[in-house]
Amino acid sequence: MAERRELFTCRGVLWYLVFCGFAINYMLRLNLHLTIVSMVIPPETSANGMTTISPNISILEYKDRFAWNENEQNLALGSYFWLHWTTQIPGGFLARHYGTKIVFGMGNLLPAIIGFIIPIATYQLYVLVVLRILQGFFAGVVWPSMHNMTAKWIPPNERSRFVSSYLGGSVGAAITYPLCAIIIKGLNWGATFHITSLIGVIWYCFWFFFAFDTPQQHPRISDEEKKYILDSIADSVDEEVKKVPWKSILTSIPVWVVIISQTGGGWALFTLLTHVPTYFSVIHGWNITMTGIISGAPHLLRMLFSYYYSVFSDWLITNKKMSVTNTRKLAVFVSLGMQGIFVCLLSFCGYYPVLAAIFMTSGVTVNGALSAGTLATLVDLSPNFASINLGFSGMIVLSLAFVPPIVTGFLTVNKQTVLQWQKVFLISGGASVLGTIVFLIFGTAEEQPWNKYDV
Repeated sequence: MAERRELFTCRGVLWYLVFCGFAINYMLRLNLHLTIVSMVIPPETSANGMTTISPNISILEYKDRFAWNENEQNLALGSYFWLHWTTQIPGGFLARHYGTKIVFGMGNLLPAIIGFIIPIATYQLYVLVVLRILQGFFAGVVWPSMHNMTAKWIPPNERSRFVSSYLGGSVGAAITYPLCAIIIKGLNWGATFHITSLIGVIWYCFWFFFAFDTPQQHPRISDEEKKYILDSIADSVDEEVKKVPWKSILTSIPVWVVIISQTGGGWALFTLLTHVPTYFSVIHGWNITMTGIISGAPHLLRMLFSYYYSVFSDWLITNKKMSVTNTRKLAVFVSLGMQGIFVCLLSFCGYYPVLAAIFMTSGVTVNGALSAGTLATLVDLSPNFASINLGFSGMIVLSLAFVPPIVTGFLTVNKQTVLQWQKVFLISGGASVLGTIVFLIFGTAEEQPWNKYDV
C-alpha cells in the first residue's frame, strides 16, 4: 500500500491528462455558443411585442454579422449533435481493439483541426453546419473510449474520484465562455476558433507522450503501483478482448434505466449549455462580457463539486456507510433531481436577473455529482464492457441532443419573451426530474452476470 502515498502516481498524471482532454472537448463544442451572440445581428423589439429585449441592453458592435434568425442559429448550434451520437458505440469498440490513447486523442485533435477552418468558411450558414457536423462526428468517440481506460487503470474504490476528471468539460466550459468574450472584445469572433483549436493541438502533444492504454504498457510506472492496480481489478477485468454480449446489453434493464435517466438529465444540461448565453443576452440585456462570465463560472463550480462529491462517494463505499447502489442513487438524486428543481425555479426568474443567475449556477453545479452517479454506474455494471455501455448509452442520449435546440427554437422564434423562455426551462427541468425518479425506483450498480461469461 506504500505506492498509494507517492506524490505523483501514474493514475494521478492520467487524471490530469483526462481532465484537460475533456476540457478541450467541451471548449471545441461550446465556443460557438457564445460566439454566435456576436456573429449575428441582434434582435430588435418588434412592433407587435413578439420579441422583447430589456431596455438596458448594451451590445457591442462587431464586424461581419449575419442575419440569421433564431431557427437558423439553433440549426448551427444543434448540428454538432446530428452525427455525434453515431460514433458513440464505434468509439467504445475502437478503444477496446486499438486502445483509448489513439481514439481519445484523435477525438480531440480532428475537431481542433476543423476549428481552424470555421472562420474562413462560416460566411455561408450551411458550410458552418457541415463543419459542426464533422466536429461532432469525430468528437463522439471521446466519452465511450475513456471508460475503457478507466476500467483498466482505476480500482473500484477510486472510480468515482477518477470519473470526476470527465467533468473537466465543466472547466472547459467555464474557461470557454469568458475566454471567447475576451477574444471577441480584443480581436474578433473568428479568433475564438483559432485560439481554442490551438489549445487543442497543444493538449494532444502532451497526451501523445504521457498517456498509455494499460499499466503494463507504461514505461515509468512503479512496480508497487502496477501491482496495486492489477490486484484491485483482477476479479472484474479480463486482459483478453472478449466478444461483446450485445443481446445481454441491449436487453439489460439496468443499462436502459441509466439511459433513461441520462436522457432526462441531459435535456436540462444541454439547454443550460446551449441557450443560457442567448437567454441572458436577450431577456436580461447583459452584454457579451457579462454573459460570458455568468455562463462560464457555474461550470467551474460544477467541476469542483464533482471532485469533492466523488471523494465523498468513494468514502461512503470504502467505509461501507452505504451500498454501491444506494451511493449511486444518492448521486443521481443530487445531480439530476436537484438540477431539475433548480432549472424549474429558473423558469420563474424572467424579471429577476440575480435570482436567474443563482438558480442557473446551482443547476449546473449540482450536476457535477453525475461522476458518482450514472457515469460510474456504467462501469459498475460491467467493467469489461464499460466503454461499450457508455457508447450505447451515449448513442441513445446524444441522438436526442438536437431536440432541445429545436424545441427552444420553436418556442422562441420571433417570440423572445419571458413566458416563452419559462416554457423552455419547465420542459427541461421536468425531464431531469423524471429521469431521476426512474433511476431511484429501478436503478442498480450490481455487476451484471454477462460481464464475465463468454457468449
